[in-house]
Amino acid sequence: MNKQLFLEAIIKFILGVLIIGVLLFIPAGTINYFNGWLFMAFLFIPMFIAGIVMMIKAPHLLKSRLNAKEKDGEQKEVVKLSGLMFLIGFIIAGLNYRYGWVDIPNIIVIVGCIIFILAYIMYAEVLRENTYLSRTIEVKKDQKVIDTGLYEIVRHPMYTSTIFLFLSMPLVLGSLISFIIFLVYPFIIIKRIKNEEKFLENNLKGYKEYKKKVKYKLIPFIW
Repeated sequence: MNKQLFLEAIIKFILGVLIIGVLLFIPAGTINYFNGWLFMAFLFIPMFIAGIVMMIKAPHLLKSRLNAKEKDGEQKEVVKLSGLMFLIGFIIAGLNYRYGWVDIPNIIVIVGCIIFILAYIMYAEVLRENTYLSRTIEVKKDQKVIDTGLYEIVRHPMYTSTIFLFLSMPLVLGSLISFIIFLVYPFIIIKRIKNEEKFLENNLKGYKEYKKKVKYKLIPFIW
């Protein structure tokens, strides 16, 4: 086991837990924010398990996902917009609980939990199918086009899974206002995909042929 990679992964995991906790519970004004704890359990328990699996079976994939620094100017803008969305969305969810602005039925929270879990499973399957995946747009040495499994259906199944994952987050948190804020995410992803596909066409052998084979980018029969 790579001790340095393990240490880096643990530190970033703990920092993630602390940051999300601060963004949710300080605005909520209490640690008795059940939906906040529910969300953190759904988010971080599978993340921890996935990290252990990658550490054992695909440490190169874990390393590429930890060291995510975009070089492309347009993609840096996408990352900043996504970060701003999360920042505002989580703080608003905490404030919504604190002041009781808009309540949503428990059944919506349950539906959100189910969608979140299914999207997480889809995300894990994408990671299993494509070990070249990185959080930044790049082409690695000896990388090839993946055209099996979910990649036979849409060209960017990871982004499909994250759309469902992120749109379900505010539902789990019980915040309709945050859900409205998170609706900006699909538009952010569309912007990222347009830039990413230009890069892949120019740098990844066989990608142009793959685009002809798989017509849809995110959602079958829609886009």
